[in-house]
Amino acid sequence: MFAPEAANWVIHVVSYCVESVKETTVARVADLAPFLKGESMTWIDVQGMCDEASMRALCDMFSIHPLALEDVVNAPQRPKSERYDKNHLFITRLPRVLDEGEISAEQLSIFTGPNYVLSFRETADAPIEAVKSRIRRDGSRLRARGSDYLSYAILDAVIDSYYPVAEALGERIEDLEDALIERPQDWMLGEIHKIRRSILTMRRAVWPQREAINAVIHDENPFISEDVRVFFRDCYDHCVQAMDVLEAYRELATGLQELYLSSVSHRTNEVMKVLTIMASIFIPLTFIAGVYGMNFEFMPELRRPWAYPLVLVVMMLTACGMFLYFMRKGWLFSSTSRGTDRRTGEKDGA
Repeated sequence: MFAPEAANWVIHVVSYCVESVKETTVARVADLAPFLKGESMTWIDVQGMCDEASMRALCDMFSIHPLALEDVVNAPQRPKSERYDKNHLFITRLPRVLDEGEISAEQLSIFTGPNYVLSFRETADAPIEAVKSRIRRDGSRLRARGSDYLSYAILDAVIDSYYPVAEALGERIEDLEDALIERPQDWMLGEIHKIRRSILTMRRAVWPQREAINAVIHDENPFISEDVRVFFRDCYDHCVQAMDVLEAYRELATGLQELYLSSVSHRTNEVMKVLTIMASIFIPLTFIAGVYGMNFEFMPELRRPWAYPLVLVVMMLTACGMFLYFMRKGWLFSSTSRGTDRRTGEKDGA
């Protein structure tokens, strides 16, 4: 949707050929006209949402179809590839890590024309600036190729930006898995849900992007030359690889939730086991104390001087005997601890 207050937008122009590169920032859409008259390649990078009048002017200047304009202003859209009469539209998603650790995906729209590339983005800068740095380098392959190769370079930079984000997700999953095994806590369940939402956000960006690039590879398109299709195949392979990684992480995140529930259940069982053992030890002691607490006149041992210490000794021996019995059965200590001690003992003995 057009925002009436949208004034913080920037139009950055990169005009280049094999010999030179010229960069500038313009304040009005009308100032772009001189850059489209020469034979140089022109990349118009629009950051932030323009006001409606400026967007209409851009549509008229670059012959942008009204449906394509809707896709640009009504973000977020599903990543896709659409061919129009005067240009070709790519819509992709730029991953962005938020302060809370969650991941969002900002829309990037790319129009490819005969000698220009027009891009619209929100705030993410890193992949785009990396492509601009390549253009600035002397001898760069980008400066010797057309708009279709520039579009490929932008898409490739965006897809490559998925990998650091996915790697960070993998590290979070590994750390959380270790913490879950050691000591599960309530906050970990919320962290698991954050990771699963982040993976879902990434999948929503990568999965349709793979389909869109596959359409570019196989469909005839006057704006994508045959030799550049080979490079788009490389983008497709990267999307497949990123998708495989995300699928693996999604299974691991599901396993984390099951591990959390299992760990909590295991801790509860351990607590209940200890309480049950303590109660079992005190049951015979309570029985003995209850028997000798009955007020019968002719009850034996009541008037014996050794009766009281004898009962205490019997109770203590009973408690110790039950404790040793439970310990020999392995009910007082977890099987993991006993296995570790046994392995340690074998190593020490060796």
